[in-house]
Amino acid sequence: MTSSTQVAAIAARDGVALVPIGATEQHGPHLPVTTDTTIAAAFATAASARVARDVATWVLPAVPFGFSPEHAGRPGTVSLSPRTLLAVADDIGRGVAASGIRRLLFVNGHGGNPELLHVACRQLRERRGLAAFAVHVPGLALPPELAEGVTTGDLDAHAGHYETSVLLALDPASVDMDAARADGLDEVTAAADSLTRPFGAVSVPWHVDDLSHSGVIGDPTTADAGWGERAFAAQAAALADIVRAVAAHPLPDEWVHSRRGDAE
Repeated sequence: MTSSTQVAAIAARDGVALVPIGATEQHGPHLPVTTDTTIAAAFATAASARVARDVATWVLPAVPFGFSPEHAGRPGTVSLSPRTLLAVADDIGRGVAASGIRRLLFVNGHGGNPELLHVACRQLRERRGLAAFAVHVPGLALPPELAEGVTTGDLDAHAGHYETSVLLALDPASVDMDAARADGLDEVTAAADSLTRPFGAVSVPWHVDDLSHSGVIGDPTTADAGWGERAFAAQAAALADIVRAVAAHPLPDEWVHSRRGDAE
């Protein structure tokens, strides 16, 4: 728990606000709809602990909703509109700035959020004078020996080996491995030669119903808690380095100038 006094102390140390953001959406029959949010919150907390000696951080409560139209219609999916998500990000930034903190990092766990979060960060600079950043932590590079353990490679897109392994490490009671089944692999592979294939270089408005009966795209049956622990540790270390870089990043000139004007 963080008190108002503690937030003020973080601001006085020129600290960084970490905002975990995930989603509430179907993750097949074996993972909870809160998977992305759980992962994002755990990464933010772990990174904060890793940088505690170097950087003052305020880990805000996780935002449990994201932009999830690709899972619309599936039970358990609650998606924000782009306008709503951008408004929520702006409101959070406004509160962070009002608390005296000028650097903010969205720690994202949902693959549908990054594009909107990039826009949100640009708007937060313009509107709130924040040095705002976003990182999709599951997309951070893994050591080769761990990456090689994902037998489906780039097809491990949703509720597959990665997410299931990380949840087995973080919250094993939430995972029903008896219900885990591979799905979506044949459909994605069949489209591999198309310029408009899902997950390719071209932005494609794919929907999970195009690719999967169960909602899974990948193979969760290969998931392993030990692999998940190692992957989480590697990416948490990478995230800690990003937090340090954010803490050292110069503030927007327009905010610095406005503060000088206020002082004068």
